Amino acid sequence: MIVIVDNRELVTSGYQSLFAREGVSAAGFGADEFQEWVETAPESDLSAVEAFLLGDFDERTASTRIIRSRSKAPMIALSENRNLDGTLDLFAAGVDDVVSKPVHVKEILARVGAIRRREASEAARTVVGEIAIYQDGRDAEVAGKALALPRRERRILEYLVSNRGRRVSKQQLFSAIYGIFDENVEENVIESHISKLRKKLKMRLGYDPVSSKRYLGYGIGVD
Repeated sequence: MIVIVDNRELVTSGYQSLFAREGVSAAGFGADEFQEWVETAPESDLSAVEAFLLGDFDERTASTRIIRSRSKAPMIALSENRNLDGTLDLFAAGVDDVVSKPVHVKEILARVGAIRRREASEAARTVVGEIAIYQDGRDAEVAGKALALPRRERRILEYLVSNRGRRVSKQQLFSAIYGIFDENVEENVIESHISKLRKKLKMRLGYDPVSSKRYLGYGIGVD
């Protein structure tokens, strides 16, 4: 999920629509509403955020510090009147990139991917049994070979492996894939994605590594 912060609803709704066309969930906030949310949101909601896109608003520098205190997700600032001092202030506050408007959402997504790759290292490789995931954009490895997956199945696998050893609920998976504010998609669609993912993992491994228990949720590396 991409979180867009701007006091102009036209901007937030516009970007939400454009990201949706790319198959990426997004949520829009005004500055005051966002600050309250990011300060109080549970960790499970923040973990669903892939990046923060910050428009021009007075509280932006303060907001970046609050974000960074609670999340490691990339932060990209949109600049309508870019100047050196303002750009330096944003970087000093913790922003990862500053982009001049107008900018296409595909470029934003590419920049998010580049930021994640720069920050990635071997330590970002997470392994559970015969499954390895990476935070730098590479496909997961299953039984020693890369396994190309559709975006949503891939995100489910990454989320399960990142939460290895414990179960996560269907609601948590839904939030990670579709965002916490998407009311246009039925939560049960997650079951379809998980079913397809489990079949592909079983074909590669010869067994199903995903454990599921009613009322308790899904997990990898759990009893």
